Amino acid sequence: MNTFTLLKTSRQNTLDLIENLSEAQLNKIPEGFTNNLIWNLGHLVVTQQLLCYRLAGLECQVSEQLIEKYRKGSSPAQDASTEEIQLIKELALSLVDETEEAYQASIFQNYTPYMTSYKVELKSIEDALGFNNIHEGLHYGYMRALYKLVS
Repeated sequence: MNTFTLLKTSRQNTLDLIENLSEAQLNKIPEGFTNNLIWNLGHLVVTQQLLCYRLAGLECQVSEQLIEKYRKGSSPAQDASTEEIQLIKELALSLVDETEEAYQASIFQNYTPYMTSYKVELKSIEDALGFNNIHEGLHYGYMRALYKLVS
C-alpha cells in the first residue's frame, strides 16, 4: 500500500469519526484529558507539515499561528471557532494531496535528521512519511477514546 493512500485513508477515517459532532463536542476536553477532538486533528495537520516541510528546510503550507496552536506540547487555550474547525477539516485532506505532489516533484531534498519522542530518528522524507502514519494512528486511537466521552 502506498504511504499517501494510507495517510488519506487515515485522515478520511478521522474526519468520518467527527463528522456529526457539534462545535461544542469537538472543543470539549473530558476529565482526565488535556486536549480535545479538534486539537487532535489540528495537531495531525501541523505535525505532518513540520515533519515533511520544516525538516526539509521548506515553508510549511499552514500558518505559523496554526503551528503554534497545534504543535507538540501545546494544548487548547481556547475553543476553536467554527471557521477554524472548517479550515482544519479542509486542510486535513488537501495537504495530503499537496504533499504527495511535492514528493513526486522531489522537493524534499535537504532533510535535517530529527529524533522523535518515539525514539525513532528520521533521516529522510521517506522516514518522515512512514513515521507520520504511525503518529496518525496513535492520535486516531486517542480520538476514538475522546469521541466516546463527548458523543
